[in-house]
Amino acid sequence: MRTRRKHSDVPAPDMPWNEIVPGLWMGGHEFTGRSGHLEFAVVQDEFDLVQTLLRLPGHGPAPDVHHQIWPIPDGPLDGTQLAGVIRLAEAACDALDRGRRVLVRCHHGYNRSGLVIAHALMRQGRSAESAIRLIRARRSPWALHNELFVEYLRTGLPTARFLEELAE
Repeated sequence: MRTRRKHSDVPAPDMPWNEIVPGLWMGGHEFTGRSGHLEFAVVQDEFDLVQTLLRLPGHGPAPDVHHQIWPIPDGPLDGTQLAGVIRLAEAACDALDRGRRVLVRCHHGYNRSGLVIAHALMRQGRSAESAIRLIRARRSPWALHNELFVEYLRTGLPTARFLEELAE
């Protein structure tokens, strides 16, 4: 199964980040700007919590913004990595419950951030299919194009984590 497309196959988004549900934003580190060229998406203080799944120096956020970093590949995840994704989704939901603005970001803001956001939406009562559809409608049709991540969501991250830990 193909789990990741090469970046050259996937167009960069046209926005640095998009609001998926009120207060919950999905984004990346680069986007296609008005000029048609790639631009860096640099976070300052637009958000109260920034969750980063691929850290690139110089992309923010500002020093006083709460920043959670959990680097994961855009490919198969082990039990520990899945546990981190689950914790990030829980933290995002907690921040939203307190009225905070949350950005979850990765390279383009398609797969890794989509996994966290979809799990957060599922924690709030959406089905996996509903969460995936909403993310693709609000961020990009390219969002969650990693078929393995979609399968993780359909299985449920806690179950996927359990199965990965059994295989280790």
